[in-house]
Formats: sequence, structure tokens, C-alpha cells
Amino acid sequence: MSILTAVIVGVAMGVVFGFALEKSRVFEPGVIVGQMQLRTFIMLKVFLTAVATGAVVLAVLNGFGFVKLAPKAALYYADIIGGLILGVGITMAGACPGTTLAQVGAGYRDAIYTLVGGLFGAVAYTYAQPMLSKTFLGEGAGKIVFTDLLGIPYWAGALIFAGALVVILIVMENRRPWRAELGNDVDGYFGPARPEA
Repeated sequence: MSILTAVIVGVAMGVVFGFALEKSRVFEPGVIVGQMQLRTFIMLKVFLTAVATGAVVLAVLNGFGFVKLAPKAALYYADIIGGLILGVGITMAGACPGTTLAQVGAGYRDAIYTLVGGLFGAVAYTYAQPMLSKTFLGEGAGKIVFTDLLGIPYWAGALIFAGALVVILIVMENRRPWRAELGNDVDGYFGPARPEA
């Protein structure tokens, strides 16, 4: 795949993801905090939909030989500790790395601090990573691909995985429709009705 093609595909995917992000209102701080408190599941539904879609696209691209897999090593300690730190940060900020720019664009003034903090954290990690990789955080099981463990082609495993996610999403949506979960306002606020300004 040429660089130009990769850029065009990347921009197209970004536009589709941004459109879905805005229409689902998953960038709203109330929706994000509601997900982290397990009060709403809009964010989980949107991200599982993105994973299922990505699995299908990657299955097609890999199945036809357009892309090769480049799995990363599973670093359990780093994944668990990093995930906990990220989860606490998301809950405190009401934003995640994928939604911060949408919040800035929507006019949330505090989102700029989250963006700057995220950039600072990424730069700090870049400098700290060589040292951290020499600790227990750098220990892992190597590169693991689930389909290799099952002895099936990646494309088949990805399609089965995507199908399972679709079933899970249908069940979740039937039990808790996203419109009912959105709250009184589109920002996910669940308190008493706000007075009109």
C-alpha cells in the first residue's frame, strides 16, 4: 500500500469515526463518566461496534493479502497497571484520548487541559519507556495471536469474533436502548431537569 493510499484510507476512516463519535454523543463527559460508573453503556456499545467493524475490515485486508499482521507482545503487568491509570484518568477528566479533540471542537474549555496533559504524558512515557522496559513492566508472554492458538486463519477468527460482538451488541441494545440511556439532555446528565437559560 502506497503512502498516499494509506493517508487517504486513514483520513476516510477518521471522518467515519468522527461522524459516529459525534452522532453517538459518546464524547460527552456525562456519557463517559456514566460508562465508567456502569450507569450507562453507550460508550461500550460504540467502541465494541468500532472493534467489530475494524475486525471485519482487517479480516478482508489480511485475507486478500493487502496487509500483514504485526502483533505486539503481551505485557500483562504493564497492560493492567496502565489500564488502571488510564481508567482513573478518564473518570476524573470525563474524557478519553479518542474523545478529547471532539470535546475541544465542541467547546468544552476544560478539554484543552486534558489534551495538554495527554500530550505531556505521551512525551514523558517516551522518555521513561526504555527504563520501564527493564523492570517487571517489560515482562510478558511474547507475541500471542488468538487464531494461532486455535490453528485457524486470522481472517476466519476475526469474522467469528466480529459476529460474536454483533450478537452481544444486539442483546445489550435490546436490554438498554441507547436513547433511553442518553439522559434528560444530550450530554448524558441524569439529574433533575435543568432550568431553561
